[in-house]
Amino acid sequence: MMSEVTETAVLLATLGEQALSRQPPDRAQALALLALGDDHVLDVVAAASRVRRKFFGRRVKLNLIVNMKSGLCPEDCFYCSQRLGSASDVLKYSWISPAAVADTTDQAVAGGAKRVCLVASGRGPSDRDITRVTDTIDVIKQRQPNVEVCVCLGLLKPNQAERLRDAGALAYNHNLNTSEENYAKICTTHTYDDRVDTVQRAQTAGLSPCSGAIFGMGESDSDVVDLALRLRELDPDSVPVNFLIPFEGTPLGSQWELTPQRCLRILALFRFTFPDVEVRLAGGREIHLRTLQPLALHIVNSIFLGDYLTSEGQAGSADLQMIADAGLVVEGQDEQTLPDARHDLVVLRRRGPGTELPVNA
Repeated sequence: MMSEVTETAVLLATLGEQALSRQPPDRAQALALLALGDDHVLDVVAAASRVRRKFFGRRVKLNLIVNMKSGLCPEDCFYCSQRLGSASDVLKYSWISPAAVADTTDQAVAGGAKRVCLVASGRGPSDRDITRVTDTIDVIKQRQPNVEVCVCLGLLKPNQAERLRDAGALAYNHNLNTSEENYAKICTTHTYDDRVDTVQRAQTAGLSPCSGAIFGMGESDSDVVDLALRLRELDPDSVPVNFLIPFEGTPLGSQWELTPQRCLRILALFRFTFPDVEVRLAGGREIHLRTLQPLALHIVNSIFLGDYLTSEGQAGSADLQMIADAGLVVEGQDEQTLPDARHDLVVLRRRGPGTELPVNA
């Protein structure tokens, strides 16, 4: 009978070979990966790292969140400190000025950031809100023409994604967060299908789709796999992976179920599922991965620098030192993040349906 060690080695080798050919794991393989014991965590990291190096080398892309409007959200997402009825002690403010956002962007770019993510609380933007954001993008682009702008404003209405694209936004973020089966347990004011619809609206409009997850909200292994495979169907260009930050004053404020080893297995699953896509380590990494954060850098190719929406992150200088200590390098402003085939797909989406890349693109 094949030993557990041999079975694990075969599984990881198979997952790695499939990913190098851009083939995702099937459901059984994904569940087997998540079920591996903690004794195998270094083998898991090594297998996922091989895929990461193939498509992204030693580069780490840096991103920054700018919280343009904070608190007072009418939605009841159970994990969020800005939710309806939240008792969390967070800042609450209306829209900050375009100049203030541009100042923050200038500082982020000086620190090595390639993408700035403009985020605002709420169910979704009004047309006036879209104008506020497009005006802000204009100021940013005047100062930093090469910075990538990603926008995250909630559920989109018709023609709003097109306005953001025309203003110079590259990407739109809207996470699915958990599986369809689990969704009603974390939010009741909108549906899973609402989220899928917004990701598809952004993609159809030519924005680069950015959609990911939050783990640590009571989901099962089946939920994790269902979400990964559903995201794969949506074909995002970047996938942020968050780990729940349990805020006091929210329904999930006492939910502490993750271990560093489980976080690494989840990250590895997402690397195998999205081998040539930007997998971004996002909120909660500091409190759940703790001293194993450097291992995660050998799986993901992108991280958020500094603070998150309503919580403090690790100091930027500590992140830069961690990257260097791991033998990795910060991705330069003039370096292409995605492998050629995926990069070309982003270009095609932006040009619209019916267009083709020139032969030498």
